[in-house]
Amino acid sequence: MRTQLNFITIMAAGLLVAACADSATREVTAPTSAARRDVESDGATGARTSVADFDAAIPSAYYQLSLDFSRHTAGITPPVQARAFAYMGLALYESLVSGMPGNHSVAGQLNGIGTLPDAKGIPYAWPLVANAALAEVMRGLWGDKTNHAVDNIAALNALEERFATQYGAGVPPGLAPLSSEYGRSVGAAMFATSRDDGGDEGYLTNFPASYTPPIGPGLWMPTAAGQVAMQPYWGATVKTLALSSARACDPGPPPEYSEQPGSAFYDEANFDYTLSKALTTDQRTIAQYWADGPGSIGGPGHALAIVDEVIAQHGSNLALAAEAFARAGVADADALTAIWDAKYEYNLLRPSTYIQRVIDPTWRPLLPTPPFPEYVSAHSGQSAAVMLTLESLYGETVPFVDHAHDADGFAPRSFGSIFAAAEEAGLSRLYAGIHFRSGNLNGRSLGRCVAERVNSLGWRQ
Repeated sequence: MRTQLNFITIMAAGLLVAACADSATREVTAPTSAARRDVESDGATGARTSVADFDAAIPSAYYQLSLDFSRHTAGITPPVQARAFAYMGLALYESLVSGMPGNHSVAGQLNGIGTLPDAKGIPYAWPLVANAALAEVMRGLWGDKTNHAVDNIAALNALEERFATQYGAGVPPGLAPLSSEYGRSVGAAMFATSRDDGGDEGYLTNFPASYTPPIGPGLWMPTAAGQVAMQPYWGATVKTLALSSARACDPGPPPEYSEQPGSAFYDEANFDYTLSKALTTDQRTIAQYWADGPGSIGGPGHALAIVDEVIAQHGSNLALAAEAFARAGVADADALTAIWDAKYEYNLLRPSTYIQRVIDPTWRPLLPTPPFPEYVSAHSGQSAAVMLTLESLYGETVPFVDHAHDADGFAPRSFGSIFAAAEEAGLSRLYAGIHFRSGNLNGRSLGRCVAERVNSLGWRQ
């Protein structure tokens, strides 16, 4: 089991991205010309180093802290969480890419990122750049306007100070503050460009009162008393990054709705019903292991925890880690946006609604059904997208051990390949009784489509 960093316990409430720049971020100034000249005349040590000369301890610590935030901050739904991981990964990668020979910026290939600060060819102290960039973008993304925001920001400030002291030792005079200023400027720019995603009906409102679910045969309806639709406008209002639009990976419609025994739709529901009656102990464990519901590290958090685990278990350097976190973050965010668009486009009812109406009124799923339409499976789509971007860097037959839920009392799970984890994540929702087979399989296809687009960017061209 990987040792988790002993950070301040976070008990924050409110939305992930309702941060205001004056309270969640520090004042950022671009490196001055005089400071650049001082470093260029001093810094032979910096000139001999590249990002790949350093390990991945800094981003690993920040991503572990983000999982702590995910457990304890209200409002962290899967789309909101994945969106944060996208901007975190891009802030890390774009702040370091000028020190990564063979890699190229992808900001200009993405939608709406805008102009980022220029590295000016300076040989920065790269760990200090990574440290400041992640701290700054996370102060924006994970801060909020409630009285609990101070806890999140205090944890980030403490971690940034710790690494600044640790990695600043021995850096040539003038280079340490210059490196931190540059990283902070990239982090601030990345947070600033994140703030135009859909306004009050985009990322700022999880459960808008303005939404009324359509009514009709086969359409989604709340599955519990008082349940309200989660983020029905997400796919239509939040921008995609690598995809041209949320419809670019449209999975197509689900099977035609029917209550007739022997029809394709009835057979899908009956499959879930029959499976639920004969679940093995291992299948129940898999369903619980991948539940990742409210109050946990979340589905996207689980996927990014796997990215961190693969990076650590294979001894990856800072350059490879930065690319892995960036690819995975963009894939995760775009997959969730495309999935949410499909969910509210097709508005398919959940297995519990169908089975209780048509097959067995006493039936209950193993896990509580989430408050949004079934088609397609977010677990299948986002995990496939992330794992396929990770396989593009590490290979298709790379084994790893998942320790994401060691602290929750689960035994680690071993996989012979990275994508095998995505397959298990998708199957877990069938065992849980909250998805149909088509939602799983077509969600996986959507994730593959997203990963192909992300992997086709000019990361190394």
